[in-house]
Amino acid sequence: MPLLGPADELPRSPRRVVVAGTSGAGKTTLARQIADELGLSYVEMDSLYHGPQWTPRPEFEDDVRAFVRGEAWATEWQYTRARPLLLERADTLIWLDHRKHTVLRRITVRTVVRRLRNEEVCNGNVEPPLRTVFTDREHILRWAWKSHRRTGERVAAVLAGEHGPRLAVVRLRGQREVDQWRAGPLRRAAERGERSVR
Repeated sequence: MPLLGPADELPRSPRRVVVAGTSGAGKTTLARQIADELGLSYVEMDSLYHGPQWTPRPEFEDDVRAFVRGEAWATEWQYTRARPLLLERADTLIWLDHRKHTVLRRITVRTVVRRLRNEEVCNGNVEPPLRTVFTDREHILRWAWKSHRRTGERVAAVLAGEHGPRLAVVRLRGQREVDQWRAGPLRRAAERGERSVR
């Protein structure tokens, strides 16, 4: 299947959607919006992966397997152990291919605001002190910087692999294209789905 853009019609109304992108690209926001628009279940991958004090939950893979058995859902395409499980069942992949400076600006603002407000991220966890950006190699800001190009490489591998022919892949570059896609192809897919239920 060819790579779709923000104005291209979806071949079908999506039922199982994964949203790919670097940290800060807006995966969680868009996955929630898609779930709301299409009436799909949603779960945040971070909440399945992280237990208290940012420790990985041993039940993570089992929880992902249970979630993807559902018939209609949306979530983020992340975590090495989860990506193949999600991809095996997904019918649509949305690739948020934003510029590096865009995601770095977003992730920086989000991290600083969460830290200053002491906002819970998931399962009781909060952002670490801001100074840890200089001491923690896995700090989210450093992670976003060094992992930016990897999403494109992963999507290219999907398009070239066994899932490519059956999977609708939509590439969205920048918030304007995200908004265009939501107002156009996604809205029309939702309307088609509503008509088919009546």
